Amino acid sequence: MTDLPPCEISWFSALCDDDYEFLGVPDPMLKSSWEHCRDIVMQAETGGFDNILLPSGYALGLDTTAFAAGIAPMLRRLALLMAVRVGESWPPQLARQIATIDRMLGGRLKVNIISSDLPGETLASAPRYARTVEAMHILKTLLNGEPLDHVGEFWKLKLDPPRIGTLSGKAPQLYFGGLSEDAREAAAKGCDVYLMWPDKREVVAEIIADMRARAAKYGRTLKFGYRAHMIVRESESEARAYAARLLSKLDDAQGAAIRAKSLDSTSAGVAAQAALREGADDEGYAEPQLWTGIGRARSGCGAAIVGDPDQVLAKLNDYRAMGIEAFILSGYPHAAEADLVARHVLPHIDHGLL
Repeated sequence: MTDLPPCEISWFSALCDDDYEFLGVPDPMLKSSWEHCRDIVMQAETGGFDNILLPSGYALGLDTTAFAAGIAPMLRRLALLMAVRVGESWPPQLARQIATIDRMLGGRLKVNIISSDLPGETLASAPRYARTVEAMHILKTLLNGEPLDHVGEFWKLKLDPPRIGTLSGKAPQLYFGGLSEDAREAAAKGCDVYLMWPDKREVVAEIIADMRARAAKYGRTLKFGYRAHMIVRESESEARAYAARLLSKLDDAQGAAIRAKSLDSTSAGVAAQAALREGADDEGYAEPQLWTGIGRARSGCGAAIVGDPDQVLAKLNDYRAMGIEAFILSGYPHAAEADLVARHVLPHIDHGLL
């Protein structure tokens, strides 16, 4: 696999109350707080990850933009992938926040665009994604240092870029995910890195081919990212035993309640994760090394790569050969699993920032 280009390997800081020793069993020590989430980020920095996703959920956990600004001066080399919810943002103000945090971070900020509602309101899928496309255009124009003259359905703006720009003078890479028709079209028009949740190998290949064709219609190309949980241990039997332990105290009703509470619980992507889980074998494996048990207590990304270091590396390299250039990984508990991945996986894979 030495002929593959380097891939970006990111970790995940649990800003949205999503850290457990036993899935579905709240632990006060693992609840989202400045201290706990800071420690996960610092573990990722020490471990040698390239980037870390700071997720965002209105009803859950910490404010992502405020957290990013707080952690940025503490980091020497780690990049931040800051999630922003379009429905909660006024794009010119968001552009200024992004530029400021990017400078605090030494030019290493990336942005995960979420096509969200405004809290308390619900917008249908098509207009919500249309608003997201407008937001991505506005952000890119202003952060590229260009004057904006935008007449859209949601914003009518004529203004110069803010005085403070990013360190590079260019807009940061925009990461974006979604499986519905509206989401795919929005990604093809506006994002730089299209993110996928776990699925069977053939489904991942189909999505990559579809998104390449959609982007080409707009004269664009995309990079591809893959978000998955990780359980890596010295032997496969240890990894599978740990997966079983994670679920050993889960009450199915509690798991269903956790899934329902998420803001994306009715999305096409979540439906695909449920279908993957329902098609898995009796132990929850959809294909070798892809375990769907995590989705029993989590909306969104609901599967883990499980195995010994060689198996996990082979799985990641298989995705790389298919066209995946960025991985956003996580595990439970997040700080402890980051250490295991840093020791067992990172030294054996060619990785760096996109």
